Amino acid sequence: MKPTQALHARGQSLWLDNITRSMLESGQLQRFIDRYSVTGLTSNPSIFDKAIASGDYDAAIAEKAERGITGEDLFFELAIEDLRRAAGMFRPVHHRTDGVDGWVSLEVSPLLAYDTQQTVAAARTLHRRADRPNLLIKIPGTPEGLPAVEEAIASGVPVNVTLLFSAGQYQAAAEAFLRGVERRIELGLDPNVGSVASVFMSRWDAAVAGQVPAGLRNRLGLAMGLKVYQAYRQLMDSDRWQRAANAGARFQRLLWASTSTKDPSAPDTLYVHCLEAPFTINTMPDATLEAFFGHGDIGQPMPADGGDASQLLAQFAAAGVDVTALAAKLQADGAASFVQAWNDLMKHINKQGSSLA
Repeated sequence: MKPTQALHARGQSLWLDNITRSMLESGQLQRFIDRYSVTGLTSNPSIFDKAIASGDYDAAIAEKAERGITGEDLFFELAIEDLRRAAGMFRPVHHRTDGVDGWVSLEVSPLLAYDTQQTVAAARTLHRRADRPNLLIKIPGTPEGLPAVEEAIASGVPVNVTLLFSAGQYQAAAEAFLRGVERRIELGLDPNVGSVASVFMSRWDAAVAGQVPAGLRNRLGLAMGLKVYQAYRQLMDSDRWQRAANAGARFQRLLWASTSTKDPSAPDTLYVHCLEAPFTINTMPDATLEAFFGHGDIGQPMPADGGDASQLLAQFAAAGVDVTALAAKLQADGAASFVQAWNDLMKHINKQGSSLA
């Protein structure tokens, strides 16, 4: 049994953190589904920007530009076309798991990260335009984004809460999701609205590289992951959640994101091997997926009680790392990088649209 299949058999879903039109048309995505046990995917503006810069979308951009479609409208048309196709490929998984798995994700404009009302409006509009039951709308888990998460869930829009880094940020996102679910229960609406909480891993270790003792190198991400997983399991076992589940709600799944190894000296499957846990998702780029398929190994399941995370974090604190402050910085920096990627994407689309038309 290949490592990807073994991981899936243990109850963790493997999603692909990538999508391009050529991947769809060449059969590569179908190969990942058939051979690598991939059961969903995530996307972001950076992924589309690279594909558009490569010329992958030249024909589609030219056709739409000639019809006067530009900027954000052009991008969302391209993205929705691709994600509809991908959603169709994952529909058998979605159906077989009764909506637990088989999802794809589309992100609202990151320019709206600090505007709650516009984020809610964009989430509703994009979900309606995509018209696929297994499509999640990505909303950042920033303080301004969390009310939008609650509103989107309350209105029945499935959400991928992104840009989470710490247990505290995860708990805030889970609370927003749960409030939205409880509002639906109070109104007599179906409380089963799909959602995942995306927690970013490798950026922790990249942020403290060269600042901590050698014995702590590449261990902060794992320590933070253990604390997040502990909070996840505690909420799952809480009376509050059990009451919602009794009314027909389904739990928001935990998703490990940013799982490519940034340190060349570390194992290329570090954030797959150490983050194995049932009823979670690990989304990874092609290279990490290929590496794990080729030579990955299955580690021990993450302990529900957080294991030695507290002791590890105490060592980081002694080394001068303030994880609370760093979590806030990582989230703010992540939001800023998404905005930069979005602006770059718009420039490329407009430039190519003008030249190709």
